[in-house]
Amino acid sequence: MLMRIFNNHYFFWLLISLPAIPMIAGFATGDMRFVELMEVSGEYSVRFLVLAMAVTPFMVLFPTHRWPRWLLARRRYLGVAAFVYALIHTIVYLLDAAVLEKIVDDAMRMRIWTGWLAVLIFLPLSLTSNNWSVRAMGTAWKKLQRWVYPAAVLSAVHWFMIDREIDSVLLHFVPLAILETLRIWKRWKKSTGKQSIELKQKASA
Repeated sequence: MLMRIFNNHYFFWLLISLPAIPMIAGFATGDMRFVELMEVSGEYSVRFLVLAMAVTPFMVLFPTHRWPRWLLARRRYLGVAAFVYALIHTIVYLLDAAVLEKIVDDAMRMRIWTGWLAVLIFLPLSLTSNNWSVRAMGTAWKKLQRWVYPAAVLSAVHWFMIDREIDSVLLHFVPLAILETLRIWKRWKKSTGKQSIELKQKASA
């Protein structure tokens, strides 16, 4: 019974929605300031983004384990969650800035336009995170989804230039970079191993 609930997709949606509850409550009661709400929503956007991007390395590094496959079946949900929290982050920023002139002026600054560009990339990725788009777009869907990598880099730059503190940025992105490096290394090792076997087979033929 518990496993059925845990594996239910609606239950997963509930889990990834939980961080938004104190944000909404804090905003409604006035206990959370705009700056605090921007920080928290931005951090959760990055956390869900990093987790979604880590699924493929997990699949490569732990091919016999079940939990990477469990995450794989929900990876698109994680990506959508990253976009939704980024959208909350952006809306709060607009409400805080309030004046169009300030918004336009800020958009010229690298610390801001990197965030805008990341959100603009997230938008089509999120809108196409459904089965219909996967079927309709075919191989183009995977090519589009690869834009998540520049979006992640832009998010990291945006975060660093806003906070001017590298610790939090490294804490979130270094583990992902390590996982991606290990994934590439393992696939390269597998590829070179196959080539070596093929060469030996040709030599003995």
